[in-house]
Amino acid sequence: MTMKTKTTTALSSEGIQRYVKLLFLMMAGGAIYPLLYLRQNFELTLLATLDISLAQLNVAHSVLGTSFFLSYVPSGWLADRFSPRSLLTFSVAMTGVIGLWYGSLPEATWITVIFGLWGITTGLTFWAALIKGCSLLAPQDQQARFFGLLEGGRGLFEALLATIAVAGFAFAVSSLGAVDETAMVQVIYFYSGVCLVIGALLWFVLKDTASDAAGGEGLGDQTAKATLRQTLDDLIGLLLNIRVWLVAICILTGYQVFWATYTYSAFLQTQFGLDAIAVAALTTVRLWMRPIGAVLAGFIGDRFHPVRSLGIAILLAGFSLIALLILPADSPYTLLYFAVATSSVVIYGVRGIYWASFNTTRVEPRRAGLAIGLVSMIGYTPDIYMPLINTYLIDTYGNAVGYQLYFGGVGLSALLGGAAAFYLLSLSKSDV
Repeated sequence: MTMKTKTTTALSSEGIQRYVKLLFLMMAGGAIYPLLYLRQNFELTLLATLDISLAQLNVAHSVLGTSFFLSYVPSGWLADRFSPRSLLTFSVAMTGVIGLWYGSLPEATWITVIFGLWGITTGLTFWAALIKGCSLLAPQDQQARFFGLLEGGRGLFEALLATIAVAGFAFAVSSLGAVDETAMVQVIYFYSGVCLVIGALLWFVLKDTASDAAGGEGLGDQTAKATLRQTLDDLIGLLLNIRVWLVAICILTGYQVFWATYTYSAFLQTQFGLDAIAVAALTTVRLWMRPIGAVLAGFIGDRFHPVRSLGIAILLAGFSLIALLILPADSPYTLLYFAVATSSVVIYGVRGIYWASFNTTRVEPRRAGLAIGLVSMIGYTPDIYMPLINTYLIDTYGNAVGYQLYFGGVGLSALLGGAAAFYLLSLSKSDV
């Protein structure tokens, strides 16, 4: 009886520790990215504040995407060798430091440099450590649930921060009489300060434990003595794994749909005549749908198979993006609210579970970080070309036709992601 009680307590304690660690992964993921993507709530105001054009902002984002692209594989290498505590603390804190520079409103050239540096702190030293950390935390039969909770939790934290930022922006403009540009700078400093605080908390809370070493850093120790030839052999083996490519395609097409939502702010402002505060409030609603969509998709994924659920979600996400194009220009605010909310639930559902499909690649833990880096390098290439495509279509065809082509093309590409997911599902059915 005593033995059984101790075992139950141990298991309970282990489960609590898993969720505590997951909570701080959520906070790290929710704090680090808003600075990079302020355009999602404040695009036109941000352009005016920084005194740059849409094309210049898109170039900066393309540089960010290129930095991500070059960082993802080395990021996986680092995640196999260094603790999440060190990597995540450095990443979040340095993102905040760079944000302070951003808030000083440097010239356009330096803004591009800032985005390139952010590509390092949020890509090279952060991303694979976050994903691998979650994968190692999650039991085999709860991968979709843990990734859904990670996405939903960091989305909830980001939505909370966005709500505070938008409320502060609106108060500064409406009650204090501040100009939009001054209020925008306050928003930048707010997010920078949050990153600095979360970075400090991560260092003191994410202690390096023996279980971490066995589950994550120990894998890095196992491969630390590997030669360059062995690393290249591992990389070639991953490139020949069809499942790795299918997961990458699922993430790429799902991320394309998500990337299109960054232009919701400008789309709503130019096509429906909303002012900056109304648009910021509406796009913040989108962020609040993130925890709902991601967590719901996570539990559905564990119930009906992560890959099957992912395939259906990708198709629905593409359709929801196209559906926005048929809304009339005089649509009431409530209809826009409903359209953005429902679209966001599905799109964030895709984000919530597309990494749960990684478990079907059958990649051994020793190469997990490298595989995550490779999949990320392929899957997140929309960071490079999506802003450039957006600039070209809007500049060439104008806002009305440009957004139809942009949203329509991205929505149709979801068909490829759905097909890749169902092919991956057919391959994984033979797994024991």
